Amino acid sequence: MNYFRLEQHDSFVHVQLARPDKYNALNAPMLKEFREVLEEVRGYEADLVLISGEGPGFCAGGDISMMKEFSDDEKYSALMNDIEAIVKEIYTMPKIVVAAVHGSAVGLGLSIALSCDYIIAEKNAVFSMNFIGIGLAPDGGGHYWLKERLGVHHAKQYAWEGAKLSGQEAQELKLVDMVTEELMSQAEALMTSWSRRPLRSMIATKTLYHQAGVKELDYYLQQERVNQRKLSETKDHKEAVRAFMEKRKPEFTGE
Repeated sequence: MNYFRLEQHDSFVHVQLARPDKYNALNAPMLKEFREVLEEVRGYEADLVLISGEGPGFCAGGDISMMKEFSDDEKYSALMNDIEAIVKEIYTMPKIVVAAVHGSAVGLGLSIALSCDYIIAEKNAVFSMNFIGIGLAPDGGGHYWLKERLGVHHAKQYAWEGAKLSGQEAQELKLVDMVTEELMSQAEALMTSWSRRPLRSMIATKTLYHQAGVKELDYYLQQERVNQRKLSETKDHKEAVRAFMEKRKPEFTGE
């Protein structure tokens, strides 16, 4: 594996994003490997999965370098196929999946965290669905996860504002389930505690809810795919990419 570390513990499987020099930003090869890792994890006996990030943060979202792939039909389709497969695998996996978030969980990184069954975060972690900052809209099921957690009205506001929330603020909004100052020790303690519970019952409840929700999730994923392609052709998105490369604030015109 080039971008992930996979460890089997007594009570859980630990999947760690491992591109720390890029804040675990997801590029095309990493997305492909993430999909393969999750497919492998599905076959493990452990009923608990912990997802975390190596280095200074959980996941900075999609690597800006991927934006140039959006103009190529085949490459864009492959990217979106991998993104959709990742979040659907987490959502439908017959295991309890927990995200342990430190540093930043931004954009696609936040969508992936929200696709998990439970989020534990450091109090000073940063959460943002800031696709709007680059002239795009949430993907990776971001619209669905925000609606589920916040309700439609507040989900719209959060997506439109692109606001940054601390772990504590995110928990107050119910975007995060638990905050702590000792992330990994608390996450591992949670795994141990849950391993002593009737996990078959917990997984049955997850499966019941998520089987009902997967058709709706598919709708959001399909529409996000269409939206993102259209938005990638707007002047505002192209300006945002130029501004990022030039390390300046973008000047949006609504076009």
